[in-house]
Amino acid sequence: MVQEHKPSGAFRAPEAPEAPEADEPTATRRIADDTESSRASRGWWDRNADEYQEEHGTFLGDDRFVWGPEGLDEEEAGLLGPADRLKGRDVLEVGAGAAQCARWLAARGARPVALDISHRQLRHAQRIDGPGSDGIALVQADATALPFRDGSFDLACSAYGAVPFVAEPVRVMREVRRVLRPGGRWVFSVTHPVRWAFPDEPGPEGLSISGSYFDRTPYVEQDDAGRAVYVEHHRTIGDRVRDVVGGGFRLIDLVEPEWPAWNRQEWGGWSPLRGGLIPGTAVFVCERD
Repeated sequence: MVQEHKPSGAFRAPEAPEAPEADEPTATRRIADDTESSRASRGWWDRNADEYQEEHGTFLGDDRFVWGPEGLDEEEAGLLGPADRLKGRDVLEVGAGAAQCARWLAARGARPVALDISHRQLRHAQRIDGPGSDGIALVQADATALPFRDGSFDLACSAYGAVPFVAEPVRVMREVRRVLRPGGRWVFSVTHPVRWAFPDEPGPEGLSISGSYFDRTPYVEQDDAGRAVYVEHHRTIGDRVRDVVGGGFRLIDLVEPEWPAWNRQEWGGWSPLRGGLIPGTAVFVCERD
């Protein structure tokens, strides 16, 4: 599931801030542990799944595998391996949302399981499959505690799911490694780390550095009581590589999709303007030894 990078509140120019409405969350930068981050993610996606699917469902399709807002399609990219070799393979999609990627995998003969922390997102997967359909196998769970036996899958993938939203992503890496069979491939995409130094704006204002790339303090939206309702964690490229290695994987490729000429849409801070100048997505292709 491609998710929207949210740190616009943290990175906008600070002059003349508007006072938030009474029930509107306020944006800040502060520490948020795994428990708080998990609770915030589950609540945010349960509340916003309908709006997200309505806004982005057409671009994502019902059975398309897209790695990010640039529109890099697994059909052409082949990051999981040749499509004709997916048949009969057990695949775990982490942070699946409405299971669009899992549905693409199933159409090529794979046996996917779509996992998401949000019940409401998985309800959209059921809606797309329709009543009476066998559909995709759906599991609601946290990516830091996968409810599967060791060595259950041949492949694992995640398009902006889970990894950017946990405080200790190496826990996700270790869990994915545990449920993969030897030689299994793990491919995941996240917001390109360099984007955290820029305002999350699609226009010219998003082209000037406004913060430190090295500031790992999480972006948090919180309610009036100080409870986090949305959390996103920044890691540098080096941090991401160390998480991959620390999780027991070998990094075999790092893909930075370029913005294609056909894609004229804006999605949060992604746009043709910014996409032609700075990377917006990083895709890590990893293998379990």
